[in-house]
Amino acid sequence: MREELFVSGRSNPLIDPHLEIWEWQIPAYLFLGGLAAGILFFAGLFYLRGKEEKFSTAVRVAPVFVPVLLAIGLLFLFLDLKHKLYFWRLYTSFSIESPTSWGAWTLLLIMPLSMIWAALNIESVFPRWDWKFQWAKDIIEFFKKYKTEMAWGLVVLSIILGIYTGILLSAFNARPLWNTSILGPLFLTSGLSTGAAFIVLFSRSKAERHSMGQIDLMLITIEIALIIHMFMGFQASTQVQIEAAKMFLGGQFTATFWVFVFSLGLVIPALLEILEAKGKKVPYYIAPALVLFGGLLFRFIMVHAGQLSRWLY
Repeated sequence: MREELFVSGRSNPLIDPHLEIWEWQIPAYLFLGGLAAGILFFAGLFYLRGKEEKFSTAVRVAPVFVPVLLAIGLLFLFLDLKHKLYFWRLYTSFSIESPTSWGAWTLLLIMPLSMIWAALNIESVFPRWDWKFQWAKDIIEFFKKYKTEMAWGLVVLSIILGIYTGILLSAFNARPLWNTSILGPLFLTSGLSTGAAFIVLFSRSKAERHSMGQIDLMLITIEIALIIHMFMGFQASTQVQIEAAKMFLGGQFTATFWVFVFSLGLVIPALLEILEAKGKKVPYYIAPALVLFGGLLFRFIMVHAGQLSRWLY
C-alpha cells in the first residue's frame, strides 16, 4: 500500500480553470480585420497627401479586396457566435467602455465605406468593368465628389479597427497574457505592417514597392520593440504574468513564437528589406509573404496562449 499526503489539490490535472472557447475563427477574424485596417489606412493617407498616382496600388487596387476580406472575417465571427440569431442586439446600444461595442459599430461604418471606395476604384482592377445601369453610374459620380471626406473616414476608422483587435483581448483582465496595454498598439502596428505587405505583393510599380517596403521596415522595427517591451513588462510584473510569459520563454510556445513569428515573420523580412534597399537582388514577394504569414500565426498563438494563461489563487 502506498501512502500519499495531500497538502493541496493544485497538483491535480485541470484543477485550475482556463478558457478554451475561442477556436480558429477568432484569430482568423482578428488577422483579416487588422489586414483590412492596414490597407484602408494607407489608401486614405496617400489620397489625402495627394500621392494617388505614385501609390496607385495602395489607393486604388488593394482597397478593392477589402470588402471581401471584411466579409470573410465577419463570417468567421458569426460562426463563432453561440446565439447567432441575436447578433443584431449589438446595435441596440453603445457602451463606451466596451471594446466589443466599439468594434461592432466601427465595422458597421467601415464596411459600407470600404465598399463605396472599392466601387470608385474597381476599374483599376477590372479595366473592362461596366456598371451598365445609369442609376449606378450616377451614384458613383455622386460619391466621387466626397472622396476627401471618405478618405478621412477611412484613416480614422481604420485606426480604431486596427487597435480594437488588440484591445478586445486586453480587456480580459482574467487572462494575464492579454492583460497588457501594449496589445492594442501592437495589433495596430501588426495590422499596418500586413497591410503594407499586401500592397507590396500586388503592386507592379518598383518605386511603390520600394517605398512601401521602407514603410513596412519601420513598422516591423516598431513591432519588434513592442514585443520586447511587452515581455519585459511581463517579467517585471506580477507572478501570474511572469508565469504567462514563461509559455514563450522556455514553455510550450517558445519555438513556435520565436522561430516562426519573431524570426521568420519579422526579423528575416526586415533583413530582406534592408538588403533590397542597399541594391541587392532579392525577390520582392518573399518579405511581404513572410510578414503576412507571421501576422496570421501571431494572432493564432496569442489567442490560444492567452486562453491558457490564468490567475494563481
